[in-house]
Amino acid sequence: MAKIKKHPKFDGIYYSYRGNTQAFYTKNLDVGNTIYGERTQYYKGKELRKWDPNRSKLCAALTKNARNIYFTKNSNCLYLGASSGTTVSHISDILTEGIIYAVEFAPRSIRELVQNTENRKNIIPILADAKKPVEYARYIVGAVDIVYEDVAQPDLTEIGIANCKKFLTSGGIFIMAIKARSIDVVSSPKDIYVQEIDKLKEENFEILEEINLSPYSQDHLVVISRYFENTGEYNK
Repeated sequence: MAKIKKHPKFDGIYYSYRGNTQAFYTKNLDVGNTIYGERTQYYKGKELRKWDPNRSKLCAALTKNARNIYFTKNSNCLYLGASSGTTVSHISDILTEGIIYAVEFAPRSIRELVQNTENRKNIIPILADAKKPVEYARYIVGAVDIVYEDVAQPDLTEIGIANCKKFLTSGGIFIMAIKARSIDVVSSPKDIYVQEIDKLKEENFEILEEINLSPYSQDHLVVISRYFENTGEYNK
């Protein structure tokens, strides 16, 4: 069995190597329960959940050597496109002293999210349309440190920007998973990525990292950026 170690850089994340293959784990906040059939292992008496890069774009970004994902134990996060809770649950494991506002529009997915995460007190499921942040603003207390977006919509960048402007603290992190084919089925993914990143730059986002998720998710790019209010803190 591959030896598991605590990650020296990323808060709340563990890793192992088998040959050249790296695997990631998070400490299970809901001990004894899993979300999507993931394997559990023990490390120094702690139950860890193996994080599947084929099921989670954030884990795929880690596996593709993301320099930083910025989540810490006391971060507060707005998650757009929470689905049934696969990635949300791993972030929940990390944010032991923070809160995740998990927005999902599909009724079936929100039911599964509630069922899967009912014992995780740091997740607040919100049935809402991410295009209408005013409608769920009453559920979000104060500014958040991170906005994470995984929404398969042609206007996902505009959706993310609107939510960042409303909820993200200045200097906060915006992580966006771009699904090229949800934006344009004709243009090349590379051209689509450039187009969407330019939209961020125009709205005062500093691009920190771009991570192509192939082979885990084809035609997907994770873009990590830092948002600044229009105060002159960041000049493009």
